[in-house]
Amino acid sequence: MTTIIIILILALAFEFINGFHDTANAIAMSVSTKALSPRFAVFYAGALNFVGALVSQAVAKSIGGKIADPFHIENGLLIVIAALISSIFWNLLTWYYGIPSSSSHTLIGSVAGAVIAGSGFGTINWAGFADIIKALIISPFLAFFGGFIIMKILAVLFKNANPRQATRGFRGFQVVASGLAAFSHGGNDGQKTMGIIVFALVAGGFQSTLDVPFWVQVLCAATIGAGTMIGGMRIIETVAKRIFKVQPVNGFAADLTTFLVLQGATMLGLPVSTTHVSSSSILGVGASKRVRGVNWGVAIRIVTTWVITLPISALIAGIIMTILKLFM
Repeated sequence: MTTIIIILILALAFEFINGFHDTANAIAMSVSTKALSPRFAVFYAGALNFVGALVSQAVAKSIGGKIADPFHIENGLLIVIAALISSIFWNLLTWYYGIPSSSSHTLIGSVAGAVIAGSGFGTINWAGFADIIKALIISPFLAFFGGFIIMKILAVLFKNANPRQATRGFRGFQVVASGLAAFSHGGNDGQKTMGIIVFALVAGGFQSTLDVPFWVQVLCAATIGAGTMIGGMRIIETVAKRIFKVQPVNGFAADLTTFLVLQGATMLGLPVSTTHVSSSSILGVGASKRVRGVNWGVAIRIVTTWVITLPISALIAGIIMTILKLFM
């Protein structure tokens, strides 16, 4: 029982950090365009994160059972502890330096690394793991091209619109779109921690299904919402202000794209990265205006971080798991 309590504390700490680390991506554009003030935007996103996290369980079940089988695994509880410590460490490190890393890559890489170190390569569900990796890879491309296409369509539809009126109107639309993006973030990212807790409950013999208990849903939803409300602006600055000069119509297009991709993935039960999706949609919108207008140097830095996050997280979790096995 003590081990489960430790896992709950670590899981909620990860969820809280996820709130201020990743949810910044959902509100960055609305702050950059001044559609919302930073203080209200953080509160707004936090409330919608809470609601979004309560909507379904599909992503939670994928995390709980697609990477490894919690019903037949050795050292299941230690694996979860190692994965969560690794995830928290990497998230805090990247948050401190303002690097828009991905909590999704961090968590998935950490779980895989801990499982391999704790129970061996054979315990990884490679088919399920491959599905998750495919979703992580494909979703940014969908977001990039989605942002590009939506921005092109808007440019044609409002070609002759009065610039001042269009700016005012799209600020209003963007408030709605950024709220939808925050809602879908809660629905996808909020469920990942639920899945980890369920994995631990099953591995520890505390429940016999991958269904998420209501108390777990509420705890995780409240924690990610609180993390968002207390959140930091470091990631917002990198994601929005440094990529290209943002106008309300750009923000609306990017936020709408983010919502569509995240919500689609959530409905399919596929865990994806809010950071990837949000940043890629911004890049797509920027590229639709002028390719040279996008700060590709920042984009390359972000992509480099994405590429290294999963393997480094797996390595860190594997090392932690090896140490835990020696002393526990």
